[in-house]
Amino acid sequence: MKPGPVLRAVFRAPVWLYDHGLGRLLGHRFLCLTHLGRRSGRAYRTVLEVVGARDGEYFVVAGLGEGADWFRNLRARPPVEVVIGARRFAPRHRVLSEAEAVEVFARYEHRNRWVRPVLHRVLGKLLGRPYDGSAEARARMARQLPIVGLREAGSGRPG
Repeated sequence: MKPGPVLRAVFRAPVWLYDHGLGRLLGHRFLCLTHLGRRSGRAYRTVLEVVGARDGEYFVVAGLGEGADWFRNLRARPPVEVVIGARRFAPRHRVLSEAEAVEVFARYEHRNRWVRPVLHRVLGKLLGRPYDGSAEARARMARQLPIVGLREAGSGRPG
């Protein structure tokens, strides 16, 4: 089922901000990832929530799982660019291990504890079963919804 024109416009609004040099208004909570289509080679931009950052690496969740187009594109070709705040860089990426993903998401949940009921409801919908924030539920989430680390190419830990 494809979203209607109004919903598509809502989802594209953050990309519009980046297109017009206003992405910095979203701060470091979101980033704009430019990636290449795995078949077409066409450049696409996707705005993703940053669920964590450490040592110059930004973590984003493939909220639709391994079937997310941007995630499948990264599997086929390296990402082109990341814009976060006023920073723009050519990235390299890696998919976090289950243990790393659980740790990153535990910190994200702790930082956002005031919206925990909403977060748990949304994650339950994405995962197809109730999500309660337990260690078991978090591990299941890490297996179903990959977390990708993005950092500037040529810096720090290898991808």
